[in-house]
Amino acid sequence: MNQQSTRTLQETRTTLAPADVLAAAAQFFAQRPSIYAAFIEQQSPTHLSLRGQGGEEIVFGVRPVAGGTAVTGSTYMFDQQLLRFFASLPPAPPEALALPEPAAETPAAQPAAAAAS
Repeated sequence: MNQQSTRTLQETRTTLAPADVLAAAAQFFAQRPSIYAAFIEQQSPTHLSLRGQGGEEIVFGVRPVAGGTAVTGSTYMFDQQLLRFFASLPPAPPEALALPEPAAETPAAQPAAAAAS
């Protein structure tokens, strides 16, 4: 992955509810100095699209996870402001940041297969 693509899509987890994350994003970007301000263009319970300077778009997606909310943000030019917004969110507890462990495999029901023979 090139350096720009790793900056255009950022992810974090927070203890805030999904609706609170989207409200905080709208407020955070509306209060930026004029060159970095961005305002709501589209919104749903799971996403927020903001439009800023020169038509630059910032898009957020949220989904509930154990311990809080997973937040994904994407932008081409406002990557530093996106990271500042993420830093303003209360972080999820460390155990919520860990990937879930794979489910234990259960042995196949061999007696039923043996009975069918």
